[in-house]
Amino acid sequence: MSEPILGLVSLGLLFVGILAGYPMAFTFIFIGLVFGYFGMGERVVNLLQFQFFALMRNTTMAAIPLFLFMGFLLERSGLMERMFMALRLLLGRVRGSLYLVVLIVATVFAAATGIVGASVTVLGVMAAPIMTASGYDTRMSAGAIGAGGTLGVLIPPSILLIVLGPVVGVPVSDLFTAAIIPGLLLSVVYILYTLIRSYLRPELGPPVSFAELGETTLPEKLKELMLGIVPVVGIIGATLGAIVSGLATPTDAAACGALAALVLALLYRKMTWEAFKYCVYNTILLTAMIMFLLASANFFGAVFSRLGSAALLTDFLSGLPFPPLAMLVIMLGIVFVLGAPLEWIPIILVVVPIFLPTMVQLGFDPLWFAILVAVTLQTSWLTPPMGLSAFFLKGVVPSWSMGDIYLGMMQFVVLQLFVVGLLIAFPQIILWLPGVLN
Repeated sequence: MSEPILGLVSLGLLFVGILAGYPMAFTFIFIGLVFGYFGMGERVVNLLQFQFFALMRNTTMAAIPLFLFMGFLLERSGLMERMFMALRLLLGRVRGSLYLVVLIVATVFAAATGIVGASVTVLGVMAAPIMTASGYDTRMSAGAIGAGGTLGVLIPPSILLIVLGPVVGVPVSDLFTAAIIPGLLLSVVYILYTLIRSYLRPELGPPVSFAELGETTLPEKLKELMLGIVPVVGIIGATLGAIVSGLATPTDAAACGALAALVLALLYRKMTWEAFKYCVYNTILLTAMIMFLLASANFFGAVFSRLGSAALLTDFLSGLPFPPLAMLVIMLGIVFVLGAPLEWIPIILVVVPIFLPTMVQLGFDPLWFAILVAVTLQTSWLTPPMGLSAFFLKGVVPSWSMGDIYLGMMQFVVLQLFVVGLLIAFPQIILWLPGVLN
């Protein structure tokens, strides 16, 4: 058996192992070591060591724990809850107002952290009881909470984009800049969809009653809104502004954002010693998991490439008798299908490097292709059988059936695919802002 074919066999076994439920990191390492030994002998051990240490020396990766820490701090500061209640008081009399409030809060929180699980969980705890008590449609409510929570996958500072940058050879700052408009576009599409459906069918999202809203005056509502939203938006604007404008690297900006979030939590007197330990512990835990997964996937990818399998697949894909646009749609379709049973890390680190050379040969911009992949992968958080957002939401709202949660989320998967179509048809939605700022 030739080395390239050996690599293809290892790729097939890798997906079998992951789908069978084996831990991903150990599956990457075991299959990489076994097939690498057959292909290159004992040098595969040196390759394992090199890949792990190379990742640990990558300063861009230091942004991951810093952004995670900033997100946990903002989650624990209580500002998300305050923002939700202020917007509910201000917009409560609008049909579908709770959908609107959930999606606005989700968009702001997505720009503060890329932690999807935290966003969906906090939104579920805050919004689900109020939506149920107000007579809102369960499926639409579940879809709005789940889809809103996944915006952190795309809207900077996104952990997925930090990992994707080195894979496609594009600076993380450029990916952050390119993702801003598509991320906000998704949020706007979600909002329009929920408000239009609530207008056409008022029973899906009735206005909140005056009794529930209380007798708060407009100045009091505005004051609460300012106190709840301005500090968070200020931190987000300063952090992302420094990255986008080139004043700071993502790592430096993440450090400043984490410090600002800590100061803000202390000023609002929400940061207890127990809450601080929670933030530090979960940051370390999640960072260790992500970095171990990244290093092991990098190792498998290096073995796959050294065996010549990546070049073989590139030649095969380039020789297919399809026009470039059809090839792009096919590859995004494969990413979409794989996103249902798999997490995003193996897709980013194994599948994207296989597709990228073909996309470059076909004349597509790697930055554009990377954002298309990110938007497509966002659907993986909502689609069964994995659909991790559904499990997070079910955990905090056990009264909602899993069937209703999935059916609600699938509405928003269709909206996500619609936005992918817009981004393919109009590449400047992605490329305009990076072009202006560069």
